[in-house]
Amino acid sequence: MDYRIEKDSMGEIRVGNDKLWGAQTQRSYENFPQGVARMPFDQIKSLILVKKAAALVNNSQGKLKDSYKDAIVAACDKVLNESFEDQFPLTVYQTGSGTQTNMNVNEVIAHLANETLGENLIHPNDHVNMSQSTNDVFPTAMHITSLRLIKEELLPEVDGLAEEFYKRAEDFKGIIKTGRTHLQDATPLSLSDEIKTYADLIKRDGAYIRESAKALEFLAIGGTAVGTGLNTKKGYDTKMAETLSDLTGLNLRADLNKFLQLSSKHGMAKAHGAIKILASDLLKIAEDIRFLSSGPRTGIGELIIPSNEPGSSIMPGKVNPTQVEMLTMICLEVMANDVAISLANSLGQLELNAYMPFITYKMVDSVKILSKGLHSFNIHLVRGLVANEEKIKENLEKSLMLVTALSPHIGYDKASELAKYAHSKGISLREANAELGFVTDETFLKIVDPEKMV
Repeated sequence: MDYRIEKDSMGEIRVGNDKLWGAQTQRSYENFPQGVARMPFDQIKSLILVKKAAALVNNSQGKLKDSYKDAIVAACDKVLNESFEDQFPLTVYQTGSGTQTNMNVNEVIAHLANETLGENLIHPNDHVNMSQSTNDVFPTAMHITSLRLIKEELLPEVDGLAEEFYKRAEDFKGIIKTGRTHLQDATPLSLSDEIKTYADLIKRDGAYIRESAKALEFLAIGGTAVGTGLNTKKGYDTKMAETLSDLTGLNLRADLNKFLQLSSKHGMAKAHGAIKILASDLLKIAEDIRFLSSGPRTGIGELIIPSNEPGSSIMPGKVNPTQVEMLTMICLEVMANDVAISLANSLGQLELNAYMPFITYKMVDSVKILSKGLHSFNIHLVRGLVANEEKIKENLEKSLMLVTALSPHIGYDKASELAKYAHSKGISLREANAELGFVTDETFLKIVDPEKMV
C-alpha cells in the first residue's frame, strides 16, 4: 500500500506513506482549498522555533522527560536545517486561528521525533503542543516571523537605497534646475537637494519601521486558549520569551496582558502601517523619477535612467522606466495589504482574532516583495542614474518663474506682467524686460541669477 491509516478524535483517515503529517493535517488538506496562498514557510519555521523552545522550557519545569525533549528538539532542528517544505501544504485560508497549521507542525515534529526514538511515544498534542494553544503559539510565531523578515531582509535594503541616493546627491552637487509645484514651473533648486530629500525620506521611514516593529517584541506565548495561561506552570511565559530570544537573537518578552495579544493584532497592524508609509513614499519617489526621466526628446528629460532592456515590441529603440513601473506596482500591493491587515485587525471577536493566517500572509508578502523590489530598483536604476545637465540648463533658462526674484524689486503685479508678456511673445524674461524696461539689463542679470535662488 502507498498509504497508512492515521487516527485522531474523529476516527481513521488515509495518509500517504511519503507524508510526515498525521490525521488532522490530512483532513485539513482535503477540506480547504489546495494550491492557493500556501502558508509562508517563514511562519512554519517560526512555529517550529516555538515548539523547540516549549520542549526546552517544559523539560526545565519538570513536565517533559529528557528523552522526549531531546527527540522533539532534534526533530525541530532537522526541519529547520533540511528541506521539508513539502510537508507543510496547507493554505492560509483555513481556520482563522491557524489551528490546522499548528497541528501540521505538531504532527510532523512528532513523526520525526518518534523516528528518532524508534517507537511511537511522542504525541502531537500531549507532548509537542504541551503548555500551548494555537491561540498563543500562532501569534507568537507571527511576531517572530515579521521581526526577522523586517530586520534581516527589509531594513538592509532600505538602508542601502538611502545610501545610494545620498551618493547620487553628492554626484549632482552644483547643478541648478527648475523646481516644479503642481507639475508647473516653480523657482529653482539644486538637483542635489531634490535627490537628497529622497534619501532622507527613505532613511526616516526606515527609522519609523524600526520603532514601530518594537511592538512585535511583545509575545502572546503563555496565554494559551483565552489569555489566562491555563495548563502552564508559573514562569512559563517569561522562560519561553527568554528561550526564544536566545534562539532568534531578537529582544522578545512575554506581554503582561495576554488577552490583548490574543484578541488584537495591533502590533502587526502598527508594524505594517510603517511599511505602508515607506511604500507610499517610494511610490512618490518613483513617480518623480518617471516624470523627470520622461522623453528622451519630448519630455522633461532631466534625468537619464539606465537602459536595461527593450521597452516595446513594436517601437524600435524605445526604452521604458521599467524599474519605476516594477516598484510602483509593488508599492500598490503593499498599500493594499495594509488595508487588508487593518480590516482583519478590526474584526477580532471577543477573546480571539480569527484572521491570523491571513494577516501573516499579507505581512510576509509585503516584506518579501518590497525587499526584493528595493534591491532591484537600487541596482538597476538608482546606481546608474545620471543628470542630463544640458537639458536641465535648457529648461532652467526657459523657466518664467525666475521672475519671482524680481518681485521684491518691481512688485508682484509688474513681475506677473513681465512673465505673462514673455510667455505670450515666446521670448525669454530677459528679452521681455528689455522691451518693457522695468529694470536695466545689468540689474536684471544681477537679480535673476538661479545660483542665488537656491
